Amino acid sequence: MADSSPSPLPVPAHAAPRTGEARASAAPWLLAGPALLLFCGLLLVPLLLTAVLSFHAFDGTQGVLPIFTLSNYVEVLSDGYYHEIFLRTAGMALAVTLLCVLLGVPETIILARMKSPWRSIFLIVILGPLLISVVVRTLGWAILLGNNGLLNDALQTLGITSEPIKLVFTMTGVIIGLTHVLVPFMVISVWATLQKLDLQVENAARSLGAPSFSVFRRVVLPQLLPGVLSGSIIVFALAASAFATPALLGGRRLKVAATAAYDEFLNTLNWPLGATIAMLLLIANIAIILGCNRWIERRFRAVFEG
Repeated sequence: MADSSPSPLPVPAHAAPRTGEARASAAPWLLAGPALLLFCGLLLVPLLLTAVLSFHAFDGTQGVLPIFTLSNYVEVLSDGYYHEIFLRTAGMALAVTLLCVLLGVPETIILARMKSPWRSIFLIVILGPLLISVVVRTLGWAILLGNNGLLNDALQTLGITSEPIKLVFTMTGVIIGLTHVLVPFMVISVWATLQKLDLQVENAARSLGAPSFSVFRRVVLPQLLPGVLSGSIIVFALAASAFATPALLGGRRLKVAATAAYDEFLNTLNWPLGATIAMLLLIANIAIILGCNRWIERRFRAVFEG
């Protein structure tokens, strides 16, 4: 008896390649899936919960209330006290970023010109602060910058000053401490760019009679610009959100956004207001970084192309 079952339909010739293409296009997502889930779980979900918390109402006797309101954002955006805190935070982060650029870029260029083994030794010295806890580093600066610290004792011994200079619990001390903490990040960013720098191009410019400053401005600096920009973004973001150094060297009165949010969370227990300060700090940080990045790129492009 003959088999009456229908014969299978012929498979088009182009079906197999499409299946292979689909698998190839899905491979990156499958490989990045675990890291993406970890990123969402450790960063995006807490940020989302903080954003939701910032819209809750708060009562001094009942705590966080299940009522959604914009009163926290209105309070922060309309109060001059918080305006001063955010302006102080932005000024501190900008000053630290400028100092890191002025110190880190020449330092990295000199480091790249060194020979072994001095290059490795000085690179370890520069990156050494990253191996020490930020609290320990900050306490060390508090001892150095104190009224009876090593710096003031040296200045008075040399006759430069007749009395101690107040550096602890001032913005100057905070900027010094943060610059020491964050310079290695600038060095790392510029160092990664310097590894791609072609020294033959620089030597060719010198052989054609170009002055050293012109070689640096028109040959070296354009190639270093991506590293400087990325390092500036990292330093600015870390300085604006820093907590330990401003808290220890700045004290309770010299508040920045991070210490203000900390006080609202743990001292007054006003979690929604603390979450509001944290979210506004994040939004301002992102806006300033993106705006400055585009402006600097446009300015440098106009200078070098002109």
